[in-house]
Amino acid sequence: MKQLLKKYEEAISYLVFGGLTTVVNIVAFFLLDTVLNMQYLVANLIAIIVSILFAFFTNKRYVFKSKSETLRDWLKEFLLFVGFRAVSGVFDMLSMWVLVDFLQIDTNISKILTQFIVVVLNYFFSKFFIFK
Repeated sequence: MKQLLKKYEEAISYLVFGGLTTVVNIVAFFLLDTVLNMQYLVANLIAIIVSILFAFFTNKRYVFKSKSETLRDWLKEFLLFVGFRAVSGVFDMLSMWVLVDFLQIDTNISKILTQFIVVVLNYFFSKFFIFK
């Protein structure tokens, strides 16, 4: 059992912290969109930014256990992380726009639907491009 956990430790950690990041994203969106009645695309953009910051620090430390030896190394990881997350953020924004404005799906349901693909994209980007 220990060997199995060790073998899949990174994937399990990513699922846990990816799940928490998704919760941060959805809760931030809900608070801004539904509670504060902010325009849904603005609320979505802010939620994406908050979740990117949360994800960077948790992924770096707990999932990929990346240690930057210099400020330059840290900054490189941060900029790569933000850059690739911006790619999935564009997908998130476009998906929200299509689901809400064209398909007339509730904003909170649309947000949850987009997160399934965003989590997969973000793992791929983090694993193969950022925290190598």
